[in-house]
Amino acid sequence: MLFLLRWLRRGVVALVAVVLLYQLWLFGWVLWWNWVNPDMTRFMEIRLAELRAKDPKAQLKKQWVDYARISPNLKRAIIAAEDARFVDHEGFDWEGIQKALEKNQRRGKVVAGGSTISQQLAKNLFLSPDKTPWRKAEEALITLMIEAVWDKRRIFEVYLNVIEWGNGVFGAEAAARHYYGLSAAQLGSEQAARLAGMVPNPRFYDRNRGAPGLGRKTAIIQARMPAAEIP
Repeated sequence: MLFLLRWLRRGVVALVAVVLLYQLWLFGWVLWWNWVNPDMTRFMEIRLAELRAKDPKAQLKKQWVDYARISPNLKRAIIAAEDARFVDHEGFDWEGIQKALEKNQRRGKVVAGGSTISQQLAKNLFLSPDKTPWRKAEEALITLMIEAVWDKRRIFEVYLNVIEWGNGVFGAEAAARHYYGLSAAQLGSEQAARLAGMVPNPRFYDRNRGAPGLGRKTAIIQARMPAAEIP
């Protein structure tokens, strides 16, 4: 019995050590990406593998663009659509989470998530789309790391450059060119609002660009844009 307890203790210590080393590895990437722009994210790797399962020569559409070269219209639209308190919170919008829970309870199903831009970025950079307790816990830890190391402008710059915007389309520059044949700097108010409305379900809207629901979302987002505070 003592022998088993000893090995159990060693196993627990080893597991804790592995978990801590993994967190340090993640934190190392967070530190690195504060100065160096990410080329590939975990979400990009997953989508590329899916595309190449059908076409081995498939490539992602992505092009990094500096923060100053992204239209203020798109910045305001994303804030208005995804995270109105972005510049004020420290990674988690507790009021937004509470409202999302209440909305889900009223509908009897999950229709709102309450995730902030920082949380979405943590997920996109490192994690899978799987909705498991472990992934949500890891997402929270990475969010804390990002908020501790990066300022809001850097968080928003990386987010705008790595989020999915269509089938194999990632980042603001690729999205602007894919949907409008423009650069990210040239996006107008309505165009930006429409792109922001696509973010929760980008591959669906890539296939269904005239969806009535997207038109309604676009109008709502555009009306909220003047009040959006950007970093």
